Amino acid sequence: MVKNRVDIITLGCSKNLVDSEQLMKQFEAAGYTVRHDAGKVTGEIVVINTCGFIGDAKEESVNMILEFVQAKARKKIRKLFVMGCLSERYMQELAGEIPEVDKFYGKFDWKNLISDLGEIYREELRNDRVLTTPPHYAYVKIGEGCNRCCSYCAIPIITGRYHSRPVEEILDEVSRLVRKGVKEFQIIAQDLTYYGMDLYKAWKLPELIDRMAQLPGVEWIRLHYAYPARFPYELLSVMARHDNVCNYLDIALQHISDRMLDKMHRQVTKTETYELLNRIRREVPGIHLRTTLMVGHPGETEEDFEELKQFVKDMRFERMGAFAYSEEEGTFSASHYDDDIPDEVKQRRLDELMLLQEEIAAEINESKVGSTLRVIVDREEAEYYVGRTEYDSPEVDPEVLITKEKPLETGKFYDIEITSAQPFELFGRPVG
Repeated sequence: MVKNRVDIITLGCSKNLVDSEQLMKQFEAAGYTVRHDAGKVTGEIVVINTCGFIGDAKEESVNMILEFVQAKARKKIRKLFVMGCLSERYMQELAGEIPEVDKFYGKFDWKNLISDLGEIYREELRNDRVLTTPPHYAYVKIGEGCNRCCSYCAIPIITGRYHSRPVEEILDEVSRLVRKGVKEFQIIAQDLTYYGMDLYKAWKLPELIDRMAQLPGVEWIRLHYAYPARFPYELLSVMARHDNVCNYLDIALQHISDRMLDKMHRQVTKTETYELLNRIRREVPGIHLRTTLMVGHPGETEEDFEELKQFVKDMRFERMGAFAYSEEEGTFSASHYDDDIPDEVKQRRLDELMLLQEEIAAEINESKVGSTLRVIVDREEAEYYVGRTEYDSPEVDPEVLITKEKPLETGKFYDIEITSAQPFELFGRPVG
């Protein structure tokens, strides 16, 4: 074990990643060497940033904690700390069941970790961080919490009510990241569209993105996790007006059946959803929509599921993910509905939905063969350079595999001719 070295392990979403990056900056300022998700942990201190969203994520977090409890018992590490969503929700239970952990911190009190180690938390660095992403892109979190209270979701229980960051603070962070070489910004929150309502009593996302797009050096802005109810339509004109706002929107829809939308407390109807999506496509031509859908929520009938499949056929989402309902204690669904859909039925519906999406994705990708797209190069591999178009977010969306007929640089943009396609990959070569 290396003295004064900290290994930080992040589980779950990109919002957790931002927290880990901010913590890393504080450790560095205190004189520690910090590594993130290292292949081999060698530090004397390990911090695990946990996820508590659904059952699988909670299981992964607990298993990771137990793995490092064993490492501590074998004297491979000296201190083990746990933070994040799982710890926020189950702190007392975890502390009682896993006393080998030196201390548990919640989603928002991890700053105390620095002072508990005898160091000073530097308030002036609170928005600074050590980027763990490639240096040309970063995640920017504009808010925390959620006010929507969907029936199945534990996130409001974990994170509390919505809390927006001030516009000027976000723009200052983006400007500082530009000076560090960041070109692409993934704008994230549990609910982007609610941004500003708590702080300014107004839908401020359109103004924020409009001003951000005008900052020198901002090449791409990509929006993640919009909500369909009370969507701020002014955002669409901002997207259409600025070339550096990617033609991409991640908007989780979950279902389309009015029965299920009502049971899920989604605050939107089938008709409103179709109208919203059609308007988005009309006002932002060429936009690629990413969505997430749920199967197997209590009460979902075969008719509801067939309606969902027809919705996917109708809308032909360029990017789509899906998951099976997982009962989360403390939620409305857990206390008011029986989890009455057998696991094998959930899995069958999930498989059917994703097979349908694979066919759609294959057709959409095939339509791009012969076109020339602007691509940013993320990395170099043995046979290809690997990049993304404006329609693709890191880690979750398709990549472009670029032939090595001429040298390319990581973090730079190139015009790439698409030569062939698979459902979740494009192949191309540099133009010129």
